Amino acid sequence: MVKTAIANFEYILPVIRGIQAGREYYVSMCPVRILPKLFPLDDEEMPPELRASREINLARIPEISQYILKHPTTYIFSAITASIDAEIAFEPIGTEAEERKIGRLRVPMDARFSINDGKHRRAALELALKENPDLGYETIALILFLDIGLKRSQQMFSDLNRFPVVTDSCLNILYDQHDRTAELVREVVKQVTVFRCLTDTEHSVLSARSGKLFVIDRIYNATINLLVNSQHLPLSQQLDLAVRFWNIVSDNIPDWQQVLSKKVAAGEVRRDYLHCHPVALLALGEVGAFLLSLDGWEGYLQGLKGIDWSRFNGDWQGRILVKGGFSKSRDSVSWLRGYILQWLGLGDK
Repeated sequence: MVKTAIANFEYILPVIRGIQAGREYYVSMCPVRILPKLFPLDDEEMPPELRASREINLARIPEISQYILKHPTTYIFSAITASIDAEIAFEPIGTEAEERKIGRLRVPMDARFSINDGKHRRAALELALKENPDLGYETIALILFLDIGLKRSQQMFSDLNRFPVVTDSCLNILYDQHDRTAELVREVVKQVTVFRCLTDTEHSVLSARSGKLFVIDRIYNATINLLVNSQHLPLSQQLDLAVRFWNIVSDNIPDWQQVLSKKVAAGEVRRDYLHCHPVALLALGEVGAFLLSLDGWEGYLQGLKGIDWSRFNGDWQGRILVKGGFSKSRDSVSWLRGYILQWLGLGDK
């Protein structure tokens, strides 16, 4: 907890001292209610060459804040990394080896704290605090370095962001327990045999030698299209509709069954056919959203067998097949939706 010693006009922070690159740094726990006082966002109007980190993207703050407010018992944040521009004093709790690493950091109240990494977290916590004051008693980890000038702070920001590994969108869908649609799609993949056996749940780009036809984020987006008019239904009913639809679709696309039974290589089908690519899955989802409003919708899907899904189908040229590759533009999805509906005997819906 951060305490203030009014008589000495200083903050007293319980910390653990460490060494990195030959320099001391400190780790502390900061109550959320203290963050705005320690870290005022007063450098946002400065030109980038005079700031120690990136400008805040204001559009991100409400989204992050809502994440906190909607998940008050499960939200999680990594530490805020900051620099202190002041003369500080570390007082260890003892003289033994381990005791010399733990103690109190005395920081003048007029010290300047600069965030090197975590501005958006800090701003989102302040916004969430206004709606839920109880958050003020929770804590976030601080990693504190001694400030040694603007150039060093800018270098710290660059180094901290030099090697980020962006989480693959497929892993986000696989692991996210808060997203109800992700939960539904994970269950769809389990219950639709073709998806269960032929979907890569970790990578959004399949290698040429991959034995999979699909990636989970494409199924996720296609299923959103499918259920766009069914959001009012309980999740169990949405799941039942999605599983039935995709199972019937897979029964009426023989090439998927050929790959499932290992009679044809997945790579060959991905190379030569449209039906496993994003544009086709998205269009099938939109077709499904329309079909679900019809009685006996399952029977219409038999018309999928009549479609020539080969990349050599002249109908694709300039609409789906563009510059040698399958387009996934909004226009291409809309055109393919109408094309599929015609083959299902439903005209231009």
